[in-house]
Amino acid sequence: MITKILGKIGLPIIVKYLGKALGALNNDSARQAGILLGDVDSAIQSRQISLEELKEANRHLEKTQELENELDDKTLSTLHETIRQEMGATDKFVRFWRPAFGYSVAIAWLMNMFTICWVILSENPKAPEIITALVETTSLWAIALGVLGVSVVKSGSEKINRTVIK
Repeated sequence: MITKILGKIGLPIIVKYLGKALGALNNDSARQAGILLGDVDSAIQSRQISLEELKEANRHLEKTQELENELDDKTLSTLHETIRQEMGATDKFVRFWRPAFGYSVAIAWLMNMFTICWVILSENPKAPEIITALVETTSLWAIALGVLGVSVVKSGSEKINRTVIK
């Protein structure tokens, strides 16, 4: 995502505003990063970093973005081809395993959420332990959603922006 922003806006602008934003935070590491980015901005302004070097950095970012987009395209085309083959199959199991699995995952998730709500509302003394135990199932949910082809890593706005950009 950051490469897309840098490729569209440009490195000097990002360095300038990110440095200011980090410098205003109440954290030593963030302030140090802000100071260093301010130094980079000063170097850009005083032409210590040449225009050719900035163009090369932006070109590199654009190339990185292009490679990421190609990987996303290949992944999506593979997923779409798999689903097309499943939908065209004559065997009912092959055609309907994904929706059946999806519904069972949704029902299991709802049962978990109702359990958490019931535990909290009933003021169960073991509520923290139960909630902690359910949090431990995060990797299990990630695998189940991954089987369904749902990406749990990227936010919805990034997916929308990716489809609009293409």
